[in-house]
Amino acid sequence: MEISAGIQASLAGRYASALFELAAEAGTVTAVESDLGKLHIALSDSDELANLIHNPQVSRNAAQQAMAGVGSLVGSSELTQNFLGVLAQNRRLGDLHGIIRAYRTIAAAQRGEVTAEVTSAHALSDAQLDQLKKKLTAREGHTVKIDASVDPELLGGLVVTIGSKRIDGSIKSRLNSLAKEMKKADGATAAQKG
Repeated sequence: MEISAGIQASLAGRYASALFELAAEAGTVTAVESDLGKLHIALSDSDELANLIHNPQVSRNAAQQAMAGVGSLVGSSELTQNFLGVLAQNRRLGDLHGIIRAYRTIAAAQRGEVTAEVTSAHALSDAQLDQLKKKLTAREGHTVKIDASVDPELLGGLVVTIGSKRIDGSIKSRLNSLAKEMKKADGATAAQKG
């Protein structure tokens, strides 16, 4: 399978590519993707775990033991457990978020899907997510999988990122654009008076 050069160029992408190749050989691509999804949730839900993967004072062996415990707790496969051990020994647990994102991208591409990262000010309903998925699938010409998150600072609207494309329909962005236009207009008015 062809893996994009952008993914392969990043450290997280190289780790994700290696994990994907091992999972493909073992026939466990979906299981590993599920394991990584559970780890992503665990990292999001636990400040202690998030701090652990970024703490340089935690020894390699302690990090490996902690990740083995987390992997066991979420029911990770042996391949995922071993991979987490390698990350701990190489002091690369801090790259886990990027590795998970890259692995999902590789697995989705293998299935002919693209992933849209959708950020909204408020959680979207299932009906809204389904409607958005249909519109994005029609626009992209591929099956679109939505990875939704919430950022209250957007005030309203959506920010959709698909690969390197970004569609910013947030109220915050619109307000920032309006403020810039008003500053330009004030500058032009001051220049005419002066």
